[in-house]
This record gives sequence, structure tokens and C-alpha cells, in this order.
Amino acid sequence: MKLDTSTPVLILGGKENSLSVARHLGSLGVKVRVSGPPSCWGLYSRHCLEPIPVPRGIEQVSFWKQLLLGGDRRLDGHIVLAMSDDAIEFVGAHRDELLCRYRLDDANAGLQGKFLDKIETLELAARAGIAAPRFWRITRPDDLAQLRHKIVFPAAVKPVQSHKFIKAFGKKLFIVKESFDELAAKVALAWRNGIEVFVIEMIPGSDSELSSYYTYRLGDGRKLFHFTKSIIRRWPVNRGNACYHRTGHYPETRAAGEKFFDAAGLAGLGNIEFKRDSRDGLLKLIEVNARFTAAQELVRRAGVPIDLIVYCHLTGQAIPEAQQAEKELRYWYPMRDFLAFVELYRRGELGLFAWLKSLARSGMVFPLFSFDDPVPTLGAGLAVIRRKIA
Repeated sequence: MKLDTSTPVLILGGKENSLSVARHLGSLGVKVRVSGPPSCWGLYSRHCLEPIPVPRGIEQVSFWKQLLLGGDRRLDGHIVLAMSDDAIEFVGAHRDELLCRYRLDDANAGLQGKFLDKIETLELAARAGIAAPRFWRITRPDDLAQLRHKIVFPAAVKPVQSHKFIKAFGKKLFIVKESFDELAAKVALAWRNGIEVFVIEMIPGSDSELSSYYTYRLGDGRKLFHFTKSIIRRWPVNRGNACYHRTGHYPETRAAGEKFFDAAGLAGLGNIEFKRDSRDGLLKLIEVNARFTAAQELVRRAGVPIDLIVYCHLTGQAIPEAQQAEKELRYWYPMRDFLAFVELYRRGELGLFAWLKSLARSGMVFPLFSFDDPVPTLGAGLAVIRRKIA
């Protein structure tokens, strides 16, 4: 296709997703700028025309407000892509002002806010007729006390807004295996840090029961693409980020995802994840994201270039045909997956030969390393070191 690359792009935040989009659109001739903290991998790509790092000691949202809504108008006309929850919050809070100077996607700021709120997301699922884990709101000690004889363990103390919890504790949630006293202690710890949490049941089964669906839905209900994948392993096991993904066609996951997004009235980019419950065989909602995810490079390599589709849509160009490849591709984080193997090995759930056999495949995609663009690997390593020192 003949692509008009005259409209520049500004990426806000993110990590793997920012790097994938910067590399792809930059290699096509689009002028890509990236703004984010040191952990934003896109800052270090040779395809990033101008890195605009958030200075240390300054909140991202405050910096972005000055950068995009201040008196400097050199970025006017850019397509602004929010790659993190912080960026989504910023764009949502200032959407009308930003639209006067920039191009934004079709997202509904109010609905994006509901997706960031995990309780709101679960309530949307209930209204859409989508199965989900049982959960309990807790806003005061009395609410928690009433759960003592209702909770079935293992259970999780989960934040209403994940990105705030991760900043405070470096993890997505607290898992409690069997003690109500431990559950109460974890809730109290979150409250002391000013973080709103709720209690939710853990869906039994391995991480390989997780699958997800991606789409971009227009206001009239039309969808620009469909994509599904699943998880092989996560680290930490049963609670961390995915470290080994695989592409695949999962009609049930797609159908459930479309049903949810249609009922919710999604506009723009959507990703929804489910886990099959071994007790009743149902797919149950885990989370929803209204942005590019960490698996963006895998999705693109599998034949669905979301970033290019969105770029063409927002610039009024013909939408490239997107068809998910039949061949299975895998997306591998070597170090994290090794740690997952160690944890599973100690549990007696995965042997060394079985782990190595699972890796002996063609079609491997890596989230970070590229011979063509090696600097982000060094930048990501330095960011980890700085974070550990801090």
C-alpha cells in the first residue's frame, strides 16, 4: 500500500508497546516522538526521532500537561497514542483541550475510566451477561469483618486501579492462600498507602487457561480487526505478568470479547482477557485494557498491525487488510520465563526437559531485543538497575 507518513506520532508512556510502535511506524517513515519515564523502552529506539523523557522528580501527568497544553506548540498536529494507564488518565482528563491541537483515537474517556476501575469493569461484565469471578467491595473495617465466613480461599486483595498499586508494591495484587487474618493485614497495608482495594476469588487452573481478544471498534459498531492469543506461562506464577504467549484462533474468546465490547459500547482500541474456570468450564473475565498492550509486537508479527491500522484510520487513509496468521507464533521473555520455570519446578509442576521442549520452536518473537535496534536492550537494563538502586 502507498502510505502517507506526513502526520507525526507522539507516544506517551508504555514499555514494550511503546518500543514496538516506535520501531514499526518509524521504519515506515512516520516521524515518531516518545515521552515517558526511564522505563519507557521506546525512548531508546533508533526509530524514535526525538525522545522526550519525563524528568526525575516530576509527575508524568504534570510534565505531559506542560508539554502538550503549554505555550510550546511544536507538537501540534501529532497523533497522540496513550500507552499506559497514567497516559490514559491524562488524555481522558484533558481530551477536549487536546482535541483542539492533536489527533486522538475514537476512545470514550468515560468508558476508559470504567476499564481502569476494576470494580466498574466487573459490573459492566455482569450487565453484559459475561461470567466473572465473585468479588466483594470493602471500604471500611466492618465490610471486611463481614467476609470472615464468606471468603473461599485462595482469594486475592486486588486494587481498584492497578497502576497505583503497582507503583506502591511492585506487583498487581496480593494473593492470600488460606488465612483471613493475612487477608485483613494485606487490606490494611493497602489502606495505609491510600490505595482502594477489594476482595476477589481466585479462578482455579493454570496460567495456560488464559486467553485474550483484541479489536478496534468504531462508534457505529464496525470493527477494524480481530485477534486472539493465549498464555503459556506467567511470572510470578498465577499472579504476575505473562512471560510466554502464543497466537491462536479462539472463537469462544472472540465471541465473549465481542459480546462484552458491544454491550459496553466500546469506541477505539480494546483488549479483554479471560480465564477458563476448571469448576464450571466457563470463560471468566480477568481484565480489560483500552490501549496497546505489552504483546503488541506479537500481534503485529502475527499479521495484525494495530498501530498501522490506527494510524491509517486517524489520517483518513485506506485501512490495511489484517488477517491473523494461521502459523503459531510465540512471544518470549527469557529471564522471566526462566524464573517461572524455577517456581514451577519447585512445585513439581514442570520438569527441565518439558520446559526446554516448550522452547524448541520456530516463530519466536522477542519483546525487546533486535539486531536492527539494539540500544533499547541496554536502556531497559539500565532502567532496571536504577530502579533496584532506588
